[in-house]
Amino acid sequence: MSDYGFDTLAVHAGAHPDPATGARSTPIYQTTSFVFESADQAAALFNLQVFGNIYTRIMNPTTAVLEERIAALEGGRVGLATASGHAAQVIAFHTLMEPGCEILAARQLYGGSLNQLSQSFAKFNWGAKFVDATEPENFRRELNEKTRCIFIESIANPGGFITDIEAIAAIAHSAGIPLIVDNTFATPYLIRPIEWGADVVVHSATKYLNGHGNSIAGLIVDSGKFDWGQNNKFPTLTEPCPSYHGMRFWETFGDMAFGVACRVLGLRDLGPALSPMNAFLTLTGIETLPLRMQKHCDNALEVARWLKRHPKVAWVNYAGLEDDPCYNLHRTYCPKGAGSVFTFGVTGGYEAGVALVNNVRLFSHLANVGDTRSLIIHPASTTHRQLDDDKKRAAGAGPEVIRVSIGIEDAKDIIADLDQALNAAAD
Repeated sequence: MSDYGFDTLAVHAGAHPDPATGARSTPIYQTTSFVFESADQAAALFNLQVFGNIYTRIMNPTTAVLEERIAALEGGRVGLATASGHAAQVIAFHTLMEPGCEILAARQLYGGSLNQLSQSFAKFNWGAKFVDATEPENFRRELNEKTRCIFIESIANPGGFITDIEAIAAIAHSAGIPLIVDNTFATPYLIRPIEWGADVVVHSATKYLNGHGNSIAGLIVDSGKFDWGQNNKFPTLTEPCPSYHGMRFWETFGDMAFGVACRVLGLRDLGPALSPMNAFLTLTGIETLPLRMQKHCDNALEVARWLKRHPKVAWVNYAGLEDDPCYNLHRTYCPKGAGSVFTFGVTGGYEAGVALVNNVRLFSHLANVGDTRSLIIHPASTTHRQLDDDKKRAAGAGPEVIRVSIGIEDAKDIIADLDQALNAAAD
């Protein structure tokens, strides 16, 4: 369906009327396993000589539609669905990393990702270095022989910083390593990182792709463009694989090698499979992604401009504002909008931030973004509380910071709720 426009792909990519029943909506194949046609067909499936359904932990027809759809929307070669965004990251890194190797990551990441990379991955003996992504050359300065990839967010959580993907991709490729981009906040509606040089894209599909706050899911997209055989840094893809009788993934599968290895090694053995029900809910959400994302962005810009003028707001960090440091990057990478998640600082610091989230009425105070509903959180006391004060500030989650995810309600109602909550917090 490569000739179709984005909005059409959001509705149709990967989906066909069900051949058994004629159902037009993708059925929920709520089954653990699938009957083989014969012993020979079963052997071919297990040998990766043909692709097909064996066990839902590895592949499922409902999930396959979602995987094909996100690959089409991102302009990638292969998609893979997982149980969560964190699971997508684990599997992507598991395919690239060896003990003693390092991930070079942006400092401007979701607090949970910072913790995953710095703490949880240490148990695998994977190192992580963090650099300020506002200056791409910072990545070049920290490259070394142990570096196996660069990891960034297209629009960073929580601050809404827009990363210069093209410049960082060039640095990664000069070192013979891939660039992995978390595209959760932008979605392919706003930014398609592969077009700017990214090699792998990951998503927490829990957020905008699903859009309704009713399921957790993760996605990986392999661009199919990285040359895994250019050096000896990625033995999982280039060396004989004991699990498949010495098969070399890069030699056998070419531009699908990374995506296939993520599925038949990472997903198979680590096991964070997406349930068919959650795949169905995410597919349903993606059908309205273009409509929702534009409304999100339009509302967010209106709210940010209003907050900028509010006497109880010290600053607003939103790339859609003309005086924001990321405004030019916004115009380059995502001219349709700068997303709907951004931060602002309340006068009064930590206590005022806590008081604000305690006084909202329309907003929901919870740890999620990308919902149809407007959401709010005080990162210093919640999502980033595991970090010390210096690291909180470095991640854009200082004591006065409020993160909002602007929904698709009427903008005037969103503004009215923030106004009454800000005034109540100051009393």
